[in-house]
Amino acid sequence: MELRQLRYFVAVAEELHFGRAAARLHIAGPSLSQQIKALERDLKVQLFDRNRREVVLTAGGTALLPTARSLLAHADELRRQAAGLSDSEPVRLGYVNWRPVDLAERTAGVAQLHIDAWVLPSHAQALRVAERALDLAICWVQRADLDQLDLQARLIGADLLYAVSPVGEPNEPVAAKNLVVLLDSDIASWSSWNRYGVEFAHDTGAQTVHIDDGGVTGPAFFEHVRRQRRPVLNTPKAQNDRLPPDLVRRPVVSPRPFWSWSLVSRRDESRPAVELVGAALAEGVGELGLTGEDAWLPADDPYAGAAQR
Repeated sequence: MELRQLRYFVAVAEELHFGRAAARLHIAGPSLSQQIKALERDLKVQLFDRNRREVVLTAGGTALLPTARSLLAHADELRRQAAGLSDSEPVRLGYVNWRPVDLAERTAGVAQLHIDAWVLPSHAQALRVAERALDLAICWVQRADLDQLDLQARLIGADLLYAVSPVGEPNEPVAAKNLVVLLDSDIASWSSWNRYGVEFAHDTGAQTVHIDDGGVTGPAFFEHVRRQRRPVLNTPKAQNDRLPPDLVRRPVVSPRPFWSWSLVSRRDESRPAVELVGAALAEGVGELGLTGEDAWLPADDPYAGAAQR
């Protein structure tokens, strides 16, 4: 039995829905179900009655829920005490454009957290961690970056990229080889995306198009899609942008491109508070779809070994 399994149990008990609990925990639904089954085997108690329509606590689950909550509270208190023994300085966290929606919930009581106001590109945030301007950063990195800057990384999130297209039906799959990938001349802003795009095009046969107007995202991006008259790979920065009515979102297949988000820290980090925040943010993340046989990551991505290429 592990603490994370107890957290999973409490989340499902509070949501009474495996899908909502998985989203809250930022793990895949099948992984959550497997962990609950493993916990039930260890405890030799069925915790939930479930069918296609509903999930309800069993009598055993109801009886064990207060104890599980108490154990988790004691574990959180232990973390708080450990962090307090080391120092009272806040842990400085930077990010690019994505961070967990439950970041505050995950780190509450663990350590004092300061979210840095500078929203900078991935390579800049990783460098700031190496230079000790930040303690942690959520960004995209490759193994070479980690080695060069003496950093370590934990998987904290992943975006499944899609195509924006002027043709085709919404949700109609498009093969990766039929995509256009925009590469921007402004390497200060788009260095990471350009590296990703070049390798994606090399591996899949997609076409790269060089631009110099910052049109990798925003209204200028939509204009490029219209001019290309072909599906264009979307960037993680625009993952949740609303599309104009004349353009459609289409899933990419053969392969499915994933963009990983790492939580990076220094390899020589000595502050327990930083480690506690890192562990809290990475706990229960799961594989996020990266183990699928059609998943694609750059070869030097820290998690590329998980993808079946």
